[in-house]
Amino acid sequence: MRWQKAWVLSALLIVGIVWWVKRGTAGLKEAADPIPTARVREGTVRLNVHTTGELETGQIATLVAPPVGGGTLQIVRLDPTGTVVRQGDIVLQFDPSEQEYNVENNQSTLEEAEQEIAQAKAQAAVQNSDDRLALLKGQFAVRQAELQVQENPILAAIDAKKNLLALAEAKRSLAELQQDIQSHAASNQAALELAETKYAKARVEMERAERNIHNMTLRAPIAGVVKVEENRMAAGGVFFNGMTLPEFRAGDQAQPGTPIVQILDLSHMTIATHIPERDRPLVSVNEPVKILVDAMPGVILRGHIETISGMALRPLFSPNPNRRFDVTVALDRPDPSLHPGFSAHLILEGRRLGGALYIPRVAVFGEPGKPYVYVGRGGKFERQTVSVLEETSTWAVIEGLQKGEAVALVSPRGRGHLAGGGASGPSVAGGGATP
Repeated sequence: MRWQKAWVLSALLIVGIVWWVKRGTAGLKEAADPIPTARVREGTVRLNVHTTGELETGQIATLVAPPVGGGTLQIVRLDPTGTVVRQGDIVLQFDPSEQEYNVENNQSTLEEAEQEIAQAKAQAAVQNSDDRLALLKGQFAVRQAELQVQENPILAAIDAKKNLLALAEAKRSLAELQQDIQSHAASNQAALELAETKYAKARVEMERAERNIHNMTLRAPIAGVVKVEENRMAAGGVFFNGMTLPEFRAGDQAQPGTPIVQILDLSHMTIATHIPERDRPLVSVNEPVKILVDAMPGVILRGHIETISGMALRPLFSPNPNRRFDVTVALDRPDPSLHPGFSAHLILEGRRLGGALYIPRVAVFGEPGKPYVYVGRGGKFERQTVSVLEETSTWAVIEGLQKGEAVALVSPRGRGHLAGGGASGPSVAGGGATP
């Protein structure tokens, strides 16, 4: 019997503990479910716009493998990423062995062509001298035959006939000689032009090889920091998203025209960002910007709005239907530790409104053009329509409320705190903060 009484007492004790825990939990839940509020404040409001962006450099120079014809080029020198270079410093060099061989080969061809030109000119000069001598002889023979023909009236008919035949033969020989001289001149000129063409071709090829050798040494066109590109040939030309590739380095090969190095000018840093269409009236060009770079915690940089796009665009492939304006922010004093790609939080400082009534933006509910708030009165919240004069990502400047009134930061609907909608809620506590 004694153990039965002990069992009954234990069961009653457990039931009592469970009831007490449930009651305490209900009380804690009710106490832990207040509606956060903020007071309507009056003062000066800075119409700031908060956004994020990414640092970019103002100027980028890309060094590519020079176009030297077919085949690959081998890198023999390459400054690593992060190297600070001045304008004119050597950054990248390729192996010039093949082009040096081309220079020597074309130099030999060039000298051979020079000899052929000299020989062609000498042969043409000898031939020209022989032709002039033969022409004089032919002209003399014709003149002599003409003088003999003049004696025909006093000669026998057969002798006169011989003189006429001799004159005709002399003229025919002179005509053939003149044709031969023209043919010799054309042939000599053709041989000379052929040798000169060979010389010009060898000259062009040699100058091209020399130019290729010069182009294989690439210098920094601007001062900045070196950023070496990834070598996609390291994986045999196969590439897919998410694949990690090594950077180019000395000893690697590259196809002509392949980008190898970027020189980043860090003297003029900008930040690319965008703002929603509704925030466009709050900012303008040259207005100050406060910049907080994620990679430099605790450091506040200053800048200004450099450009604002003239048209609002909707991001491609984005489910967000809201349009936005692209904005470029320039740093007033670039920090040498900044690098392109760093993310930053931006506070675009707009104009100031004095004597304004303002509340946190999250306290405004409703659709565009039909805003309302929940005002705390008598331990309950009442819905009240207001006019939103200005709006930022943090604050809303409103009309329709009194200074000091409390507004709900979350909707009290369904929580028993709405007037005429259930059990009474806790008393309304004031809150809020200055902009």
